Amino acid sequence: MEKSRTDLLVDRLRDLQSRTPDIEALAVVSMDGLTIASALPVELEEDRVSAMSAAMLSLGERIAGELARGELNEIYIHGNQGYVLLTSVGSEAVLTVLTRRQAKLGLVFLEMRRAAKDLEQLVG
Repeated sequence: MEKSRTDLLVDRLRDLQSRTPDIEALAVVSMDGLTIASALPVELEEDRVSAMSAAMLSLGERIAGELARGELNEIYIHGNQGYVLLTSVGSEAVLTVLTRRQAKLGLVFLEMRRAAKDLEQLVG
């Protein structure tokens, strides 16, 4: 039996999470704030994460443009319990990643960029 697009997306998210131990949770969200695929813990409301992720990416793109910073690559939010990292998946979606406080951000961003390219093929 052939896997659905959602199953393939979830597989890619789980692969990213397993290869990068600093990642605690992640999701792919449409630009209108709907969850496409996720690997989020049950205590996080998927709908809220999705809506906030889409809003943050949209605002980040606007800020980068308005302040002449060029095309947005990623957004990161640093809290005392860890990071929330966002990057676009083509023009249709957002990859949101939650990491531990001591995360090696260079490695996480590298893996996120690789995953975003793969995810773009599946989302598109």
